[in-house]
Amino acid sequence: MGESYTGTVKMDVDHALVRYLEAKRTVDDRSFSRRVREILTELLPPEPQIIDIGAGTGATVPRLLDLGIGGSYRGIDSSEQLTAYAHAVRSRELRFRDFEVTTAPEYKFTVSNISGTDTDTDTNTTSDAESSLDVVFETDDALAAASDADDIDLLMAQQFMDLVPIEQALGVFLDALRPGGLAYFPLTFDGTTVFQPDHPADDAVETAYHDAIDAVPDRDSHAGRHLLDTLRNRPGAVRAVDAADAVVYPQENRYTGDEQYYLQQLLTFVEETVTSDAVPEIDDWLASRRQQISDGVLSYVGHRYDILYQTSTERS
Repeated sequence: MGESYTGTVKMDVDHALVRYLEAKRTVDDRSFSRRVREILTELLPPEPQIIDIGAGTGATVPRLLDLGIGGSYRGIDSSEQLTAYAHAVRSRELRFRDFEVTTAPEYKFTVSNISGTDTDTDTNTTSDAESSLDVVFETDDALAAASDADDIDLLMAQQFMDLVPIEQALGVFLDALRPGGLAYFPLTFDGTTVFQPDHPADDAVETAYHDAIDAVPDRDSHAGRHLLDTLRNRPGAVRAVDAADAVVYPQENRYTGDEQYYLQQLLTFVEETVTSDAVPEIDDWLASRRQQISDGVLSYVGHRYDILYQTSTERS
C-alpha cells in the first residue's frame, strides 16, 4: 500500500522491537481483509474521530491515508520510545510520499492533500474531495486512554485483543464510541501457528507455544473466536468478519522486504516460551527452522481474524 520510507531516525529506542514491528508491515499489509475494509470505509462518517489502541510505530496512519480517510487520529501506546519513533518516522515517510505534513510539538502533525471521495447523501452522488488528517501520538495505558475518550467514530485495536481480558477491554472500548460508532479489531490472533516444511515435533511445539501464551494472565491464544462470541451478546452488531492470516512464503529462496528477520523473531518467541521439559525435541526443531530460514525455504502461517463491529444507534 504505497511506497515504503527507508530513512533512519536517531533516537533511544529498542531497535529489535522497532525492526520487528516494521518488518511485519509487509506481512500485515497482505493480510487485511479487503471486504472488511471496504465495509469499514462505507460506514465511516466524513472526517471521523479515530483512536488507535496499541499504535506501535504508527503504521496505521499511512494505511488510513491510502484509504482516503481524513479527520482526527489519536494513536495510543504504552511505550514512550515507540510514541517518539512513530511521530518522527511516520511524518518523514509521508513527506517522502509527497503528502503535505505540518508538524507541531507534543508528537502532533497534520497531513494535508489526502485524495478521497465525498458522498452527497441527498443526491447519492460522489465527487473528488481533499481532506486532512490531524495526528497525535500519546504514551498511555490503553484502557485508561479509552476510558477518557467519548463519542469516538472509530476505535481500532490491531493485534491487541489477545493481550487483554476481552470482556473488560470491550466494556471500556465500546463505551468510548458514539451511538453507531465502529470498533475495528484487525489481525486478531486465533490459535493456529504453522511452519513448513513438516517437522516431527510440530504438533508438540505448537501446543506448548499456545499453552505458554494462555498461561500468562489476560493472554488468550484463541482471542479471535472468543472476541466474536463476546460481541454476539452486545447490543450492536458485527458488520463484517473475515480471515486475515499472516502468510510468509519465500519466492526463489528469497523473502519479501525484511520478512526473514520477522521469521527469526517468531522463532525467538518460541524459544523463549517452549521449554525442553514440554518438548524434548525443541532444540532440534529450532535449529532446523533457523537453517530453513537461512536457506530461504521456511514458510509460516498464523491464523487471524479481521472483525468490524458497530454499536447500537441508541445510548444504553
